Amino acid sequence: RSPIFVAECYLGLDFGTSGARACLIDSVGGIVHEGRFVYPDSDGQQPADWRTALFDLLDGVPAEARSCLAAVAIDATSGTVLLVDAKGQPLGPALLYADTGAAREARTIGALAGELHFVASAGSGLSKLLRLLNQHGNERACHACHQADWLTGLLSGRFGTSDYHNALKTGCDPEMLIWPNWMQALPIRPLLPELVAPGASLGRLSAEVARRFTLNPACVVRAGTTDSIAAFMAAGVDQPGEAVTSLGSTLVLKLLSETRADAPEYGVYSHRYGRLWLAGGASNAGAAVFSQYFSDRQLTKLSQQINAEHDSGLDYYPLPNPGERFPVNDPQLLPRLEPRPADDRAFLHGLLESLARIEALGYRRLMELGASRLERVLTAGGGAKNETWRRIRQRALGVPVGTSEHTEAAYGTAMLARLGSEMLPG
Repeated sequence: RSPIFVAECYLGLDFGTSGARACLIDSVGGIVHEGRFVYPDSDGQQPADWRTALFDLLDGVPAEARSCLAAVAIDATSGTVLLVDAKGQPLGPALLYADTGAAREARTIGALAGELHFVASAGSGLSKLLRLLNQHGNERACHACHQADWLTGLLSGRFGTSDYHNALKTGCDPEMLIWPNWMQALPIRPLLPELVAPGASLGRLSAEVARRFTLNPACVVRAGTTDSIAAFMAAGVDQPGEAVTSLGSTLVLKLLSETRADAPEYGVYSHRYGRLWLAGGASNAGAAVFSQYFSDRQLTKLSQQINAEHDSGLDYYPLPNPGERFPVNDPQLLPRLEPRPADDRAFLHGLLESLARIEALGYRRLMELGASRLERVLTAGGGAKNETWRRIRQRALGVPVGTSEHTEAAYGTAMLARLGSEMLPG
């Protein structure tokens, strides 16, 4: 981390589930500043919280870097949406990424797009936007925004644009990169944003923002991406067959592929990634289950005592709650955490192995659906620090497993700010 700011620097802002992070890099990708904001109420993330976090992170940019800030980009949680008026003011609460209350709207979409379309679900961005429109009416609604769109609009002063990564779960056609014709029958269609590539220039910072935070008035605001894709970008992966597993509260798999893989029945979908595809899925299983049984200190100590080359003989499916979406899609699937050995080390060994098996099944599922053959996996997220787990996973996956040099989504978004759309394989 360099203490000296060079001629230009680039800011990436990551808005996750519990807070927001900032990463400032120089012209060769070196980190020169990082910041963090924790939401005061993790269950109540709303636009006011996001705005507070955004301004707090901008306030934290070192004074000597502000005049040389060349570009900024934002990533945020996929599927979090809101409606705003002509001035960008929210018309009410946002609907968050995990909200699944738009079942009626999903049926409406299914009647037009087909019941198996990936947006014909109660949790899709499109279903949630329809629900918001039904709640608030359309008299004042001017723009339908994803979380990243709205935050980017606060920087530029302009609303009505979205990157095609965030727009996938709102129904963007990933082949043509347009809103499909069947959407014309939906009342939300006139409010949907113009689609651009992640990293595309959206103009400069608004004069108000530049003045308030004493930032370079020529700073470019770029279209952003989703938080999970930003984590993928941070790893620097660019060849088909390379993948990134995010070991966070949940298990998220992203495999760079020459071909598209989609199967809503297995929770599989593909994002356009330049000339390639980013095939992936997210399991409800993940590291969240560890906190139910172990402290961070216990996890570290017990992991060091496990022989990663031996099988535990245990077979779990460590879900925090009933229901799974990928690599199997079973809303009724129950957590399986028995039998529990008296030895905590053996229990943790079984949990680590079971999550590795779910990861391996996930990549097999992607390949069965036509994605490129898995060649290498890099690891992001909190679980990336666990060397024992890495070795267990490498044995289960049968390919080299390493740790990303950069594991924070904010770093990936800072690289997107620096490189723009050129970051995506051409």
